[in-house]
Amino acid sequence: MANPFVHIELHTGDLARARDFYSRLFDWKLDDIPAPGGEMSYTLIGVGEGTGGGMAACPDDPSPRWLAYVGVDDIEDATRRARELGATVLQDITEVGDYGWLSVIRDPTGAELAMWKPKMNP
Repeated sequence: MANPFVHIELHTGDLARARDFYSRLFDWKLDDIPAPGGEMSYTLIGVGEGTGGGMAACPDDPSPRWLAYVGVDDIEDATRRARELGATVLQDITEVGDYGWLSVIRDPTGAELAMWKPKMNP
């Protein structure tokens, strides 16, 4: 794998306002699905061509932001290597339902990035 960007995700405290804004700004298809764990919903962003994404409500997070996900073949190795290269692991490897695994890092310059390993190839 060449480690492409595979998903872009908005974390926001005001999901309804974000949905309204982006659905009116772009020709995106927004679909709510139950989030793994079932406590909240998750909004999938269908963009037609290119990398899609999602939107998640983060009511306790005061800094709305977009987070890019990079596809990896081995989430354990990629997370370990990131740490060895000076990254801070913000979220260690986490299983996301039947979909796959993610980890979130802060690189040595301060930028945040997520890594994603799907359970099944599309």
